This record gives sequence, structure tokens and C-alpha cells, in this order.
Amino acid sequence: MSSVRAAHRPPVRRSILLSLAAAVIVVLGVAGCASDEGTVDATGAQADAEYPWHTDIIATTFWVGEIFDPDLPDGSQVCSTYDADWAQNWSGRGTSQVPDDSPGCAGAPTGGCDGTAVFGGPPVGARWILKCETGERESSDDFFPAGREPRENPFYLDVPYDDLNDQIGFEQRCDVIPWAADPDYADLCDAEDFSFMKNRWVEIEGPNGDTCYGQIQDAGPSHDDLYHDSEYVFGDYDARPVQQNFNNAGMDVSPALNSCLGFEDIDGSSDTVSWRFVETDDVPNGPWSRVITTSGVTF
Repeated sequence: MSSVRAAHRPPVRRSILLSLAAAVIVVLGVAGCASDEGTVDATGAQADAEYPWHTDIIATTFWVGEIFDPDLPDGSQVCSTYDADWAQNWSGRGTSQVPDDSPGCAGAPTGGCDGTAVFGGPPVGARWILKCETGERESSDDFFPAGREPRENPFYLDVPYDDLNDQIGFEQRCDVIPWAADPDYADLCDAEDFSFMKNRWVEIEGPNGDTCYGQIQDAGPSHDDLYHDSEYVFGDYDARPVQQNFNNAGMDVSPALNSCLGFEDIDGSSDTVSWRFVETDDVPNGPWSRVITTSGVTF
């Protein structure tokens, strides 16, 4: 694993806790999907707009279930800023649980892994995840992880604007997010259980010259209180990310996108991409449409 890793979540604004503690309580998990009852699907609204390109942006790689530093407040991908149970909802698997008194991801099921999970515990009975490893994917299998089919899209990514748990991002979201003015989103500006960012589609051109598509499922890369970089994320003059750490990365992509885009390293920090938001109707069929995420925010 490289020594440069991007933080993927901001300080909490309400009750979502956002990291994995070093210890876990061993309990039996129950697999399940995030409920989208009563939510508006962010993939569906049409703003009839063409969004600007962001060019030559450094992109790093992250993955569901990754624990790259359990001692950091945002050192895991067991939960995301939009889904407190991300690893379980994405994979349908939960084998243990983050302690309720953890400084982050409290109570979240662990065991879901976009790759190969390494477990501890007795050979029979409840087991806990020690680490979640990943690797390059094959185009012959649509760049999907080996094993059983994930319940949510393996083509996921993040950008450094959190419109839900970053206070400034939440307060400014209907002023800076272009599609927030769409009639399908009427009266949702102050809705604390809805994100304008989660599930949005992004078009990405990679180092190999190919174009791939993915859905936003987290916020980053960033750090401290910089998870509301509207000038970079939504601006039309190709601004650079404001956070400047992690080799000035402006996007994290999943292993599926990493391989689809032809990154040099599965966990590197120097590959560059160009990207822009796209509407659902402009997303062509491809491996990214094999499983599409439609779940809403989960606390």
C-alpha cells in the first residue's frame, strides 16, 4: 500500500461517525441493502445541462471495506459520508461490528470488502475482518470483484464536496450544485436525509485514453474542514483542488474504475484523469450499468 492516502470524509456535522476504530466487537452480521424508501433518486433528475471538464486531475484509489489506517479519524471505508453501513449495503455481507463507543463508524457492520477480506477469529463461528485487500480487475468480467455479485455499483468514486455532513457544504449546496435547481429536487435544499451528490454519474477519461463512468458514493479526497470545494468541483474554469495534500489529488476512484481507466498502480498517487458530471440519459451501457446504485442516505 502506498504511503500517500487521501482522506475521504469530513468532520461530522450531525450523528454520522466516520472512521473505523482499531478494535471491533465480534458479532454475527446480517446482510442487507440500504433503504431508498421516501428518498429521491439522485440518478434520475434531468437538468438538461452540459457540465464542464476538469482536466489533468490526480486521482487515487479507495475501496469499500478498506482499512488503511484504523488510528486515523477517517482511516477506513466501512462507512461513507452518505452511508453509515456502506460496506454491508454494498456487499450484502456483515460478520462483525464496530464498537458503539468508537470515534467513527460506531455500530457499522464490517466484513464487506471490494476485494479479498482477511478474517481473524475461530475457524468456526463469528469472525472479524483484519484487512480488506484489493487488486487489478479483468475486463472479461466487467472489472467486477471476484466472488459473489455486489449489491451496489463497483464503479464508484468521490470528489471533495460533501453536501450532507460538511456544514458549509450543506448550507451552500443549493447555491453551487447546478442540478439542485431541477424541479425534481424542489423543497429538498434543507432536507437533512437527502444528498444531491450521492449516486450522481461522472464521466472519466483515463491514462489509457478510455472513457469510463461511475457514481459518487463518498466525499474526498480532502482533510480538515475543506470538504466543500465548490470552485473545483462545480466551477467552469478548470480550477485545481484547494486541499493540496495527497499529491493534490482531486478524486478517488474504485478498483473497477482504476482498471477500466488503465491506472499504472492499483494504489498509486500519480495517475491523472479528466472528468465531468453527466446526466443519467448520457451514460452509455457498459460494465458500470450492470449494477446501478439507487439507495438513499443511510444514518
